[in-house]
Amino acid sequence: MSQTMTAAVFEGEGRLAIKDMPVPRIKRGDEVLIRVLACGVCGTDLHILSVPPGHPANAGVILGHEYTGEVVEVGDQVTHVRPGDRVVVDPNLTCGFCRYCQSGMRHMCANMTTLGIFLDGGFAPYNVAPARAVYPIDKSVPPHLAAFAEILSCIASGARKVSIQPGDSVVILGAGPAGLLFTQVAKAAGAGKLIVAETSPFRRRFALESGADLAVDPREVDLKSAVLDATKGGADVVIDAVGSLFGAALQLARRQGKVLLFGMDQTASSTVRQVDITRNELVVLGSYIADFTFPAAIKMIESGVLRLEKLITHRIPVRDLPKGLDALERREAIKVIVDPAL
Repeated sequence: MSQTMTAAVFEGEGRLAIKDMPVPRIKRGDEVLIRVLACGVCGTDLHILSVPPGHPANAGVILGHEYTGEVVEVGDQVTHVRPGDRVVVDPNLTCGFCRYCQSGMRHMCANMTTLGIFLDGGFAPYNVAPARAVYPIDKSVPPHLAAFAEILSCIASGARKVSIQPGDSVVILGAGPAGLLFTQVAKAAGAGKLIVAETSPFRRRFALESGADLAVDPREVDLKSAVLDATKGGADVVIDAVGSLFGAALQLARRQGKVLLFGMDQTASSTVRQVDITRNELVVLGSYIADFTFPAAIKMIESGVLRLEKLITHRIPVRDLPKGLDALERREAIKVIVDPAL
């Protein structure tokens, strides 16, 4: 094994460097050395690199938190995986002793840190992760599909909160990777009328291919009128997959409907009329990250129930990550997968 590797490193506000870094080594008995086979590019990566930043990160860290790989070496305390196993990684590391962890709300941990954001992640050929963050996945799953496990675990957590039922009308705001995965999950759950709002014609096409009955440009049509007409009075479930459309989402739900706020953008704000929530008895839910939903995400991937392959538009080496980020920024990509072996 080489002593160095090519990695994508966050170097401070708006700066990403492709540079040689030392290959990491196991230092503790509860660690796992992983050969990274694929790592998805997330909207969070764009927020980290935006100016001003839309998400915090530590300078000097190797980015990439949606990754899968093969176990190369394990510490002497690791028993659930061994060299040669295929694994996916939950990048959110919790403390286990704060009030939230001890109350069964681990994903709300007060001391959480994250691989690929605050600690080195998967935009590199090798990574060391704590064993508790590593989940086995069947080797029959291609790495570029296994890399969806992290984002899909977050989608699964949100989908459980709104409990989409067969026949439910669902509106999804935004057709980026998260919005398209929500579309596919809602379709698999038996959603009736499924509507996606997206300004990009490129992404609207993917929404239709992912199962949407209607994909509209809210700049060209009156979205509220279109939704009220298609759903006969408002959607059962509205999902904001963008992170800035709370006010708009409230206008699209039926009385006693459910609104899920999933997208995150720390620079965004939205005007909300509280009376709309009160008068219509709307249920408003926030959804952050995986809430013990990694096993569910892995099962969905292994089952093949979702059309994940259709969402991958770019597979690139680490050195081309800036090009992949640029394609996402221009909305000319859906899911970009980094393959360190290329």
